[in-house]
Amino acid sequence: MNLQFHLLSRITVVALICLLAIATYVLYHSDSQARLATQITADSLGKQLEMQLFRINAGVGQVNQFPDFDLWKQTGNAPGVCVRFIATDSAVERNLCNGPKPDGLNYPDAFETFYHWLFNAGFEKTRSIAFNGRVYGSLTVTPSAEMEIAQAWENIRGLLGLSAITVLAVCLLVFLSINRALRPAGIIVDGLERMETAHAYRLPSFELIEWQRTAKAINQLAASQQQLLAERQKLTVKLINLQEEERRFLARELHDEFGQCLAAINALASSIAQTAKQQCPALVNDADHISRITQHMLDNVRDLLKRLRPAELDELGLAISLNSLVSGWNARSGGKSHYQLNILGDCVLLPEPLTITLFRITQECLTNIAKHSTAQNAKITLAITENAVTLTVEDDGSATELPFTETSGIGLLGIRERITALGGQLTLAIVQPHGLKVEAWLPIISITKPRT
Repeated sequence: MNLQFHLLSRITVVALICLLAIATYVLYHSDSQARLATQITADSLGKQLEMQLFRINAGVGQVNQFPDFDLWKQTGNAPGVCVRFIATDSAVERNLCNGPKPDGLNYPDAFETFYHWLFNAGFEKTRSIAFNGRVYGSLTVTPSAEMEIAQAWENIRGLLGLSAITVLAVCLLVFLSINRALRPAGIIVDGLERMETAHAYRLPSFELIEWQRTAKAINQLAASQQQLLAERQKLTVKLINLQEEERRFLARELHDEFGQCLAAINALASSIAQTAKQQCPALVNDADHISRITQHMLDNVRDLLKRLRPAELDELGLAISLNSLVSGWNARSGGKSHYQLNILGDCVLLPEPLTITLFRITQECLTNIAKHSTAQNAKITLAITENAVTLTVEDDGSATELPFTETSGIGLLGIRERITALGGQLTLAIVQPHGLKVEAWLPIISITKPRT
């Protein structure tokens, strides 16, 4: 759930609970006021009746007029209230209501039912009428339940209207305040997404201290990660350069030492064969066998030299080396797979770290295609611009989804490490309906000196 709406919903629930508590208190207060009014009416009217008894006992009043409710009727201000006096001997009973019940009492039936369930509307109050220790009867005051419910509804309706406006105003203010307070969260999320590609990006400073501390911690972490990434890239570049130097050394040693020795053995075997034809014919077959073995070893050494460090890469450049590599794979495939190379731009503009990296990436991709893809066609495109170079290798093999979780090789990992070390980007995509597309983008401006 969105944090903003989560907090707003919590505040709304709390406001509704408070509103319910206040409404309960208002209803309880209305019932208490109605009971108090009934108590006051009963006490006031009882004192009037006891005063009448005092006057009758003093010979001033008339017995046949007791109880006289005229004074109460003239001074009573609560319409709908009824009083009943019952003498002790039940000889006298008199009932009187103070005015008719007002018309137009309007309240919901559900509220009336709820109020009756919660309180005893129209609660009667009874008190005895006594004088000089003698009880003359009982007085019962019965208020109008309809008037009590109507008054309670008026109180609660006013409260509900005012509370509804207050809750809406508070929710609006809280929503705006939370929206402003949480705005940095969106900025932080966008900043983290930008940091995935732009490692030098940093979060701005915020107004709230909590967001300031969060942004500061994220910026420190990003700076640390950027430093580690830079150190890793430097180490990777050194390792790649060291690997290439070792390959160059091995290629030179194989060519100068092992290759020369095999060539000498082959020459000696040919000389032995020529001499054996005249002096010892029995040795001719052995000499030819030695020559064939030596030639086979020379062919393997040449293939190994091409994989370690193609001589044409240093002498003739990247374009010729790639054409030779693709031609070799076309020859070895026997027509089962066709490899096509397109070069857009001038390879002479590329510095040496890029040339060897592009050659190794192409070499690894073609090896993967031959081993794993069962592709019939593969297209290699090298596009060179002023500031960047893009190498795309696309095949129609069996790949249908990413990532490749079942492979145990390190070819793609090595490609990614080489590209990352030079500040580039590697993109893998599935070609419809099947096949793999490998795209390597490398900047040229980050390399210092182009090869001439």
